Amino acid sequence: MPKSLSLPNRKVALLAFDGMPLFEFSIAVEVFGLDRPEMGPNWYEFAVGGLECQPAQTTAGLKIHVDGGMHVFEGAGTVIVPGWPIDRPVPHEVTDMLIAAHRRGARILTICSGVFVLAASGLLKGLRATTHWKYTEQLKTFHPDIDVVPDVLYIDEGQIMTSAGSAAGIDLCLHLIRRDFGPAAANTVARRLVVPPHRDGGQAQFIERSVPTHYESDRLGPLLDYMRTHLHKEHRIPDLARRAGMSERTFLRRFGEATGMTPAKWLLHVRLSEAKDHLETSDISIERIAEHTGFGSPTNLRHHFREHLNTTPTAYRQTFSRASA
Repeated sequence: MPKSLSLPNRKVALLAFDGMPLFEFSIAVEVFGLDRPEMGPNWYEFAVGGLECQPAQTTAGLKIHVDGGMHVFEGAGTVIVPGWPIDRPVPHEVTDMLIAAHRRGARILTICSGVFVLAASGLLKGLRATTHWKYTEQLKTFHPDIDVVPDVLYIDEGQIMTSAGSAAGIDLCLHLIRRDFGPAAANTVARRLVVPPHRDGGQAQFIERSVPTHYESDRLGPLLDYMRTHLHKEHRIPDLARRAGMSERTFLRRFGEATGMTPAKWLLHVRLSEAKDHLETSDISIERIAEHTGFGSPTNLRHHFREHLNTTPTAYRQTFSRASA
């Protein structure tokens, strides 16, 4: 059951229109629109608002029943825009609705090319945003006043959230649940969806390629496992390359191709994830967590939490501890 929170506004409204992509639309329905009695009485309320106020036909040919026209979005606490055909003008009814929702404090979330709808409303001016990697150049060209970040899964700017291609919309929706109800609720929904409960928004949309050969995967796979289970140790490049049976230059190249990160960045990402897990699920002291995860000292752990998560370990524990969920 989610944390005993009372959201200021639990209503989630999803935009439907003729020609909308079925998968992106279905993501929002699956995450927010299904009955989830196990999540308790404070779970989201859900409605679909149609641009045409009639059944909307998807790109797959299926017709979707809507709960009403644009009035459905009046009073919604969260507005979701699925993918939008980037060569189609955005009707003023939609941009007006988004601007009104933003003014009253509603959160606006877009999936994939839905970011072009937000861009047309002017609400992304001066903000960071992302979209599917194949649309990033168009977004930059059409809207140079937006700080387009091309290589992340999603971006949370507080009231406005944007995600990359299709499946990244699942990550962003789970991120919002995590914000609203804590990690236990996000984990529960993720289990129902059979997806990872949390992928950090800064993770790359794609990596250059998988580990190139079976021989190298046999070396890098065990090495990554070794690093994960020995976070408390110092891992120097010469030692890692030697353990993988590669030259340092080859090791760094293959590691980047396999993970999309440098060894240092990958190790920091894993250490932060492990530290967050301890803070969420245990009463272990900050000192022991810092030692166990390889940060060495509480001071160093706090430094990285402030730099990468904009919080402190103590504040993170108070917010996300499953003991309070």
